[in-house]
Amino acid sequence: MTPEIATSDLVKKYINIRKYSEEICAPLEIEDYVVQPIVDVSPPKWHLGHTTWFFETFILVPNFPDYKVFDPQYNFVFNSYYETIGARVIRTDRGNLSRPSVSDIYRYREYVDEHMKAFLESSFLNEAVEPLLELGLNHEQQHQELLITDIKYILGHNPLFPAYKKETSFKRKKNTAAGMIKFSEGVYDIGFDGKGFCFDNELGRHKVYLNEFEISDQLVTNREYLEFMEAGGYTDFKHWHAEGWDWVKQNHAESPLYWHYIDGKWMNYTLNGLQEIDQDDEVCHINFYEASAFASWKGMRLPTEAEWETASAHFDWGNRWEWTNSAYLPYPGFKKEAGAVGEYNGKFMVNQMVLRGASDATPPGHSRNTYRNFFQTGLKWQFTGIRLAR
Repeated sequence: MTPEIATSDLVKKYINIRKYSEEICAPLEIEDYVVQPIVDVSPPKWHLGHTTWFFETFILVPNFPDYKVFDPQYNFVFNSYYETIGARVIRTDRGNLSRPSVSDIYRYREYVDEHMKAFLESSFLNEAVEPLLELGLNHEQQHQELLITDIKYILGHNPLFPAYKKETSFKRKKNTAAGMIKFSEGVYDIGFDGKGFCFDNELGRHKVYLNEFEISDQLVTNREYLEFMEAGGYTDFKHWHAEGWDWVKQNHAESPLYWHYIDGKWMNYTLNGLQEIDQDDEVCHINFYEASAFASWKGMRLPTEAEWETASAHFDWGNRWEWTNSAYLPYPGFKKEAGAVGEYNGKFMVNQMVLRGASDATPPGHSRNTYRNFFQTGLKWQFTGIRLAR
């Protein structure tokens, strides 16, 4: 089936991706693995178990004869939203699971990894299974980013503001003066078209008509956002959507997530701990309401996802997930896959907005300019930022 060298490369890729999830968790204390401060944040140990469950449930059980599941109860514990697979622990209760223990979950990972390695080196791996394997690896990479964002939320809402690491390897890029890139009106092509992996929501390359537009070659900085705050951005309703203004009042919002006004200074909780705001860094942890209000205050707007993708070759991207002004909807010709895999993206195409790019927390090799991330308008715990258009 697969040449020996290709099989060897596949095993190596599998092991490296799986290992990275555990490397992310290495700085944690045992107590950190269990915490779930809000519904959107899952405990780190749940991420480790869920990604393992994915390989066991979708690859080993149906494709590796005589495979015995590690624990039959784990299907209930680690299923996330797959109705096809059966009942599951509701999302809000993931932090209530003191058992299985962290050590149990690491044993689970080891057990599944041993069997996955044997499966990948066996004759049972065939061309029909390979796309599902690739989906599983990309699924784990998605959870690696979620691990980092969830760990930051867990530690950033501890009153001690503990550092995740004293030093991190996340890239940092100083922002320079922003300029606008102009594009003529016309018909452009967007969507994935090529070799390699993509998610189903990227498929269906198609033509879009765009009016003439301009888009910034830089992301908005903390300095610029601070100017918005100091100008009364959170107290003036005229720049906000009605729903966004309700959110401001209900949450007493006044700053990006992780910003704290202490002794006359704006401080920012980072993965290195609490630090004074770096005014030249790109603003982060902004929700759609805030991004839209800032753009309005500047006399501009957020780009559509078609504008963003069309322009993306002309600016640097990848430090922040960038809000667009596009609702998360299917591309022309989108079709859901049969079975549980069909639940991966399609059923979330309602009441969400598209983000483009990648972030400091995105694992290596998991970004492309056709990637369609999506979140609800009020969420800001992801590494989200702002690029302006007009």
